[in-house]
Amino acid sequence: MPQNSRRSLTGLLLIVLMVVVAGCGALKTAYNHGDTLLYWWIDKYVDLNSDQKIAVKEDIRDLFRWHRKTQLLDYVQILKHGQKQLAGNPTTADLTADYDDIKNRTQLLLNKALPELADLAMSLEPDQIATLEKKFASNNADFRSKNMKGSKEDQNKFRYKKSMEQFELWFGSFSSEQEAIIRKASDARPLDNQIWLDERSRRQQGILTLVQKVQREKLSKEATIPLIKAVIDENFKRQDQSPHKAFLEASEQASIQLILTVIKIATPEQKAHAQKRMQGWIDDFTALAAEVH
Repeated sequence: MPQNSRRSLTGLLLIVLMVVVAGCGALKTAYNHGDTLLYWWIDKYVDLNSDQKIAVKEDIRDLFRWHRKTQLLDYVQILKHGQKQLAGNPTTADLTADYDDIKNRTQLLLNKALPELADLAMSLEPDQIATLEKKFASNNADFRSKNMKGSKEDQNKFRYKKSMEQFELWFGSFSSEQEAIIRKASDARPLDNQIWLDERSRRQQGILTLVQKVQREKLSKEATIPLIKAVIDENFKRQDQSPHKAFLEASEQASIQLILTVIKIATPEQKAHAQKRMQGWIDDFTALAAEVH
């Protein structure tokens, strides 16, 4: 799976991450408490003041209400499509289209939140921007300690283990023979964690430059919104604009091949395990969509 995440200030509204964090049985609980979890996440990055806390809580509640009302049934259709693909023989083109669909939906969610993101950016004080910068630095240090430790073999092994955690979540346990095949496909992915770190740092610097400009020039909401949208759009187009374009493209394609390898070698029982998990999410999303407040 693509190794670089988009965790940043613009990513604070990626509600779909709650789905990744939650297990199948806990998805409804995580989503129903997602506004509180997301609020804590934002507060950890910028240390909200009392006025900001009130505004951010209200904005998050409104966004979750919109998301529940307009997006969850679409997720049901995506999962049903995934069940059909799993029952058949998905191709590289199929998974590439799925990945693009996820990116498009994430971008839609962020664009929906543009006015609220502008309000937050406009309200940040210099000490809060400094807190954000320190949090980014801490995250990068954590990335280095986990992903850039030891030899290339050590880093490949760590990356493989992270991937296996996700595959086992979906398919259950694998045989030693299957694990060997998956490990080979995992190691076939290009490995350069310095590039991933550079990409993270570049995105973070773009966010810091944005909020510093908004604070320094006391920009209006009308002026701030297009600046935030430009940062969001740039992040989603980063593969075309990055100096590491060839590496990013190769990594994405190799990650898709890894997933296809797992699907290809999965037993009927393992596929049934994945089908059951997807059905659990379908049922949860359907129930959540019906609970529009």
